Amino acid sequence: MMKKHNFLLVILLSILLVSCGDSQKEKLTYFTFNTSGFDKQFKPSESINLEISNAQNKTIDSIIFYANDEKVASAKAGQKIPFAFKGKKLGYHNLKALIYFEGDNVETTARVEVVSDIEPKLLTYKIINTYPHDTASFTEGFEFYRDTLFEGTGQYNNSKLIKLDAKTGKSYKTLNLDGKYFGEGITIINNKIYQLTYKEQTGFIYNADTWKLEKTFTYDRNFEGWGMTNDGKSIYQSDGTEKIWTMDPETQKMKSFINVYTNTSKIKSINELEWINGKIYGNIWQKDAIAVINPITGGVEAVLDLSGLRKQITNTDEVLNGIAYNPKTKTIFVTGKYWDKTFEIKVSE
Repeated sequence: MMKKHNFLLVILLSILLVSCGDSQKEKLTYFTFNTSGFDKQFKPSESINLEISNAQNKTIDSIIFYANDEKVASAKAGQKIPFAFKGKKLGYHNLKALIYFEGDNVETTARVEVVSDIEPKLLTYKIINTYPHDTASFTEGFEFYRDTLFEGTGQYNNSKLIKLDAKTGKSYKTLNLDGKYFGEGITIINNKIYQLTYKEQTGFIYNADTWKLEKTFTYDRNFEGWGMTNDGKSIYQSDGTEKIWTMDPETQKMKSFINVYTNTSKIKSINELEWINGKIYGNIWQKDAIAVINPITGGVEAVLDLSGLRKQITNTDEVLNGIAYNPKTKTIFVTGKYWDKTFEIKVSE
């Protein structure tokens, strides 16, 4: 008899659970964002109204609107709340409304995308000089420091930090990473060399004079290490997406990020980075192009097409990756993974 009661209890609980699940599912259909005024994309100068459609004519007590989990405003039934994109990040914004009604509550969501309001200019270049580049170097980082070129290379069991002669391509000094690390971007700030790794969530800090390892740090976000640069105060780091993070060089903590966007779409796979005259120049993975990025907004202000360089190298299977600005000559040195040449160029509109 006990077994029969237990069996009936299980059936009753199952029925109750199913009915509760259906009730919750039904509630989700009561309210939606009124998206009739939503465009596919918005510019930073535009705005929208946050408003709830009440298809079932439920009695709404109050509504709380959120954007990216931050409270925007409270509202009454039928009230429109203006939401401006000025000062907001480029990229997707997740909207949420928490609706209180008839002694209950439910959430509904929507998403809008903000793109840049700047149409990128097309830059041109002139080759000033062509220099040899080591075809064994899978270039990940490229940067001048004290008039000397530094390079970080990748691949497991072959990742290096190299100090080299920019004109001959010969190495002055080389440091090999442990074979378990895939080296990525480098940058030099406060007389310290910072070096990322690809998937190992690990970075290294060396003394720029002695190359002594001063610290090994773990990323404070779960992402991949790609490119690095700095503006003399902060480090900027790419992670293979459209994001560029700002890092505190003292703590290695991420302070914020920007999303890289043109006036039509996001630019994914931002790779090697270089700070040049207040802008971030970023290689676009698998493209023979460099995006000139506003470090505050993430908007792409210009694009440099370097596809013509491919005609002058022997290893055309590998991609452009490596940007080093020489402030002394005001020229840019660019190369690629396993390329046999480094090009010194001047850029103009």
